[in-house]
Amino acid sequence: MKVSREQVALNRERIVETAARLFREKGYDGIGVADLMKNAGLTHGGFYGHFASKEDLLAEATSHALKRSVERWQGYVQQGADTALDKIGAGYLSVAHRDGRAKGCSVTSLGADISRLGPKARHALTEGVSAQLDVLEPLMPGAGDADQRRQAVATYAALVGAIVLSRAVDDEALSLEILQAVQASLPQRA
Repeated sequence: MKVSREQVALNRERIVETAARLFREKGYDGIGVADLMKNAGLTHGGFYGHFASKEDLLAEATSHALKRSVERWQGYVQQGADTALDKIGAGYLSVAHRDGRAKGCSVTSLGADISRLGPKARHALTEGVSAQLDVLEPLMPGAGDADQRRQAVATYAALVGAIVLSRAVDDEALSLEILQAVQASLPQRA
């Protein structure tokens, strides 16, 4: 039975959505193609009709997840640039984000994995990071574009680092202290 183009597109979307969640939750090596396809409600054999490799799927899933994050951040900016960074920080540095890897940031969940992979996955992550920095940059204080860019990169690195550290430590009080310290250190617009 031939599958319609619409159904093929829907299947691909389902695979990417499932992969974005499972890769963030379990890591690149924590889930195989067969289990991923099973979680998507599809057969293992159909995988290679959509993707050349697991790494190609990771690249697309990473791109997909980071685009959604950028859209959320842009929504905060549209609600008001004066409160956008506080909203970004409050959501990003939350206990829910720390504990919710499957729906969290791909950079914090997969950055180390992707750094060891090929150019497609690394490029997808690079594009997503660049897009997030583009949202942050105009929200930064500074005397000019170079100052704002530097502050955006430092702020982004602090956000990512806070989630990575807060997940890694086994002391809940220290984990919360990390999140709260970075939240308190976020730049304030003049």
